[in-house]
Amino acid sequence: MYRDNTLIPTEAIRLAALGMLMEGDVRYGALASEMRYFVGRIIGPSLDLLGTSLELLTYEGLIEVVDEGGVAAADGLLRITGQGREAFATLMTSHVRAPINDVSRLVVALKMRFLHLLDADAQAEQSSMLVEMCETELARLEDLKARYGSGKLADWLTLEIGHLKTRLEWFRSLTAAAPPT
Repeated sequence: MYRDNTLIPTEAIRLAALGMLMEGDVRYGALASEMRYFVGRIIGPSLDLLGTSLELLTYEGLIEVVDEGGVAAADGLLRITGQGREAFATLMTSHVRAPINDVSRLVVALKMRFLHLLDADAQAEQSSMLVEMCETELARLEDLKARYGSGKLADWLTLEIGHLKTRLEWFRSLTAAAPPT
């Protein structure tokens, strides 16, 4: 993690793998395929991000092979371990860095994908953190528009601010709808 408790790209991929295994045991090939699909649809194809090896997660004790599945290595059934559950909780409760870039967008998408796996307090905390992240980004863009408020840049900033305000309201509604603790 970075010093501000935000995820580095490889940790975002770890979150994807561990989150999918939190939902249940998965065959190696199916997990790799699902991770590739999800990441590819959020940020586009990225060999840099998908280089994280599932074997490394096994070596670190975060996941385990519970059934070799026959001859093909891609048939092995994977399960998250207790240590993997702890790592998942740590990754899920990390901060999100503003401004939103490709990695931040992936982390937010993963948080939304796996938010239901956290307890009610952690869900509310994550929702509030996402509101705060949007507020920070909104202030930054509004400051930029105040300084360079004319021409095509101003038009583009108006568009970006509009999108961000919509996202902020959505996260606020998510916070309001968080399960009671």
